[in-house]
Amino acid sequence: MEGDSVTLYTDVAEIREGSNIVWKYGAGNSRIAKIKKYKHFVPEYNDTYERFRDRLKLDDQTGSLTIMNISTQHAGDYQVEINGAKLTSKTFSVSVYARLPVPVIITNSSNCSSSSSSSSLLCSVVNVGHVTLSWYKGNSLLSSISVSDLSISLSLPLEVEYQDKNTYSCVINNPIRNQTTHLDISRLCHTCSGTTELMYVFNY
Repeated sequence: MEGDSVTLYTDVAEIREGSNIVWKYGAGNSRIAKIKKYKHFVPEYNDTYERFRDRLKLDDQTGSLTIMNISTQHAGDYQVEINGAKLTSKTFSVSVYARLPVPVIITNSSNCSSSSSSSSLLCSVVNVGHVTLSWYKGNSLLSSISVSDLSISLSLPLEVEYQDKNTYSCVINNPIRNQTTHLDISRLCHTCSGTTELMYVFNY
C-alpha cells in the first residue's frame, strides 16, 4: 500500500566477509543499492535514480533492502545478487496499491414526488486504479464494475425503494484493502427539493 515500508529479504543470516550484495530494479536491471563486507559494512545507494532517492535502506547484517514511503512508481521486479563463495540471485515482484478513497453515494432529489416510491442512487469514487466498485444488499452482491487503469473515476447506479428496510452498502476494494459506505434509506428524500443532494452516510 502506498506510504508503507516494504522489506525484500535476502534470506541471508549474516553477510560473510568479502561478500557483495547488489540490488537491481526493472527490466534494465539498473543497480539501485549495494553493500559489501570487509572489516566493516559499506552501503552504497544510486542517488542518480530519482524515484528511489532517500527511500532505500540496507540491513548491514543481512543485506535485505527496505523501500520506505513506497508508491506506485516503485512497483516492478527487483533482483538481488549475492556474490560470495558462489553467485546466487533472487527475484521479487512488487505490486503497490494506492490508498482507497471512501465511496460517495449521491441521490437525485429531483425525482422526488408524493407519488414517488423509489430513488436512483449513484456510488462514485475518483482517481482510482486496479479496483472493483460494488453494490451489496446485505451480504448479497447486486452489481459491480472493475478497472485496471490508473487514475480513473468510477460510478455505479442503484435503484432502491423507499419502503425497503434492507441494508445497502457500496464497497471499493483492491486485493489488500476495502472501503465501505453504508446507505441509510430512511434519510432519502421524501419531499421535492428539485436539487441533487449528497447523502449523509456511515462508512468505515
